[in-house]
Amino acid sequence: MEKVGFIFDLDGVIVDTAKYHYLAWRKLANELGFEFTKEQNELFKGVSRKRCLEILLDIGNIKATQDQFDTWMVEKNVDYLAYIEKMDSSEILPDVTRVLQYLKNKGIPIALGSASKNARPILEKVDLLPYFDSIVDGNSVTKAKPDPEVFLIAANNLAVAANSCVVFEDAVAGIQAANAANMVSIGIGDAEILNEANYNFNDFTEMSDDFLESLINKKHKE
Repeated sequence: MEKVGFIFDLDGVIVDTAKYHYLAWRKLANELGFEFTKEQNELFKGVSRKRCLEILLDIGNIKATQDQFDTWMVEKNVDYLAYIEKMDSSEILPDVTRVLQYLKNKGIPIALGSASKNARPILEKVDLLPYFDSIVDGNSVTKAKPDPEVFLIAANNLAVAANSCVVFEDAVAGIQAANAANMVSIGIGDAEILNEANYNFNDFTEMSDDFLESLINKKHKE
């Protein structure tokens, strides 16, 4: 049987660090003199930090020098890191550990494919790092999702063909990246928003062991 690999996004799939990103961006927006709403924060899903700041400044109609831009990038990250410093395993989203353990028990190679530059410390904080055979994060890639680079690197690191990989994502850009890589895409979250995914679940509590087994056995492929 052909080897399969499983690739997980981080924010909104394994842990809800999106709330901490939001708080850090909102704090910066307030310092710059405008409000930043949770609705506007949806624009930031699966997007690099640099692009997020560009969007934020557009929302606030703020012009910045390169020095200001660089300073604000650092400031936001310092605030974000202060939030995640307090994270522990209670922040793992429901049934993520069950799914990871199931795959581990089956000997399935597992990778992280995330735009976050803080992926490794977050996984350490929540005690999930040992589950992952490869970490591909914002420090490893040059192109942001929907470019498939992050997932293609992950597949290569796992020594698994791209079309034998399964990706779990909560962002449209991530689903598009998985599809572009010819991988099986599984949307975690709102099925209407993530309608380009091959499969949709609100969260991992809806995902049965039988479904995981079918993915492992590649029964999803004709």
